[in-house]
Amino acid sequence: MPCEFIHIRMMKMGKFMKEFREFVLRGNVLNLAVGVIIGAAFQSIVTSLTTNILSPILGLFTGNSFDALHVTVLGVDIQYGAFITSVINFLIMSFIVFLLVKFVNKIMSIHKKPEEPAAPTTRACPFCVTDISIKATRCPACTSELAS
Repeated sequence: MPCEFIHIRMMKMGKFMKEFREFVLRGNVLNLAVGVIIGAAFQSIVTSLTTNILSPILGLFTGNSFDALHVTVLGVDIQYGAFITSVINFLIMSFIVFLLVKFVNKIMSIHKKPEEPAAPTTRACPFCVTDISIKATRCPACTSELAS
């Protein structure tokens, strides 16, 4: 009995591993994984841009590093400069992702064939102008006989 139980468990585990392998090797999952890795690397570049270039330039107007801007309220430091830097990071990242998606959609639309318009499935009754099926021989609204 224990040998049969182990054998059944091993078979189920093999099936599970096969399903998992098929799931992981699906194109969408691999594309998502690559996108996340590239996005994380790209985020570090954007963070460096805002922290090391944009914040010091903005800091020229305030007299010190933009990230260092803070206000103390009841003994608590509120670092609004760091928050604004994070907002700038977000805006840059979202703008670049927008441009990237727009570019990819443009490339994908080049390869698509234009869709042909669907054949009409209805027509107007010549007597009462009600929409009826193309296959109809009599109008359901006015009961007129229709020419095919």
